[in-house]
Amino acid sequence: MRKTLVFVAAAVIGATGLAAPATAQSTGPAPAPSAGSVQLNVNTAINQSLVDKYVRDAPNVALAKCDGASPAFSSPVLTFSNYTPGPFMGADANISADAALKPGTAAGTYPLSVTCGGKSYSTQFSVPAAQVSKVPSGAAKAGDGSMAG
Repeated sequence: MRKTLVFVAAAVIGATGLAAPATAQSTGPAPAPSAGSVQLNVNTAINQSLVDKYVRDAPNVALAKCDGASPAFSSPVLTFSNYTPGPFMGADANISADAALKPGTAAGTYPLSVTCGGKSYSTQFSVPAAQVSKVPSGAAKAGDGSMAG
């Protein structure tokens, strides 16, 4: 039993030693870096469903990874401001901008694109229906006694 265990351990160590130089010497092409991307918002530790979804009543950020001068975001229902270069936590991006929904935009799916260095990248994002922000006049209110009979 002990001789078998030692033999297996030696075989594993020997195989590992032989495999390591073989992998180190492989000279295949390096993986190509991703060309570019664009997205609206980034997931957080608390909410994992924010990417490409507009969040009403909260800050929204357009993010892109692209090379080239003068990056510009575009969408028929968003306006962009405060372009900021540099890395962005939680996303593979090198440019970001604040995104604001144009007034009167209906719920639905809309395009978002970024152009930089003569190349364009696009995605689609969703806008949820607006929530009722004001209680209609004459509506019953919990705890005011209007429902008492």
